[in-house]
Amino acid sequence: MLYRVEGIVIRSMDYGESNKIVTLLTNSSGKAGVLVKGAKKVKSRFGSLAQPFTYGEFVFFRGPNGGLGSLNAGEIYESYHTLRENLDQAAYASYVAELTDRALQEDEAGGFLFEQLKACLNGYVLGKDPQIVTHLYEMRILEAAGYAPGLDACVNCGNPEGPFRISAHMGGALCIRCSAGDPGAIRLSDPAYKLLRLFRRMDLRRLGSIEVKPETKAELKLAMRKLMDEQLGLKLKSQSFLDQLDKLT
Repeated sequence: MLYRVEGIVIRSMDYGESNKIVTLLTNSSGKAGVLVKGAKKVKSRFGSLAQPFTYGEFVFFRGPNGGLGSLNAGEIYESYHTLRENLDQAAYASYVAELTDRALQEDEAGGFLFEQLKACLNGYVLGKDPQIVTHLYEMRILEAAGYAPGLDACVNCGNPEGPFRISAHMGGALCIRCSAGDPGAIRLSDPAYKLLRLFRRMDLRRLGSIEVKPETKAELKLAMRKLMDEQLGLKLKSQSFLDQLDKLT
């Protein structure tokens, strides 16, 4: 069967002497693995389509039983080459790409998430705060995987009155009384908690200019890391590299 999809390359790996296998996040077919023959050759007409983060149209054939597709044609809409050339941007883009690939099964990756990933990459290119953009996308990943945190009321007793603490183990907010049952629950400042609730609801395509104080960003990073580690439990190479970059800044 012939597929014609919009897709973003979230993983690219060598296959044999001259080929590459790419994993796409598509707008209509979830995740898809596609063989790009001759992609490593200097004069390959498909070489650019196999580059990480490339957004474009991909036409590929895949058998009736699914599995790996084979690229027939394609067109680049946005190469996102600056994301491969700038170290900081490359680190964040690599993280969200690996996160998407590792966190989601094919049927969990719908068209909305495709649009969110595209908005995330656009945000990096436009110079928006990469940490904030990334946290927003992490929320979309948690949502797509079925682990979105409950933040409007206590996830244990339903009490809507704060203040709350964030429990990664319980998957959301705990009121003061219930938080006694989770020593690992963290207390956030009011600005950090309000932003976390905003992240839970916000479409990345609507993100404008935003400035967040360093101390608030530190709180958000701690909360999101705990939620991601507890709910998804992934060890990502790109995350380790991001952490190393943070230590240098």
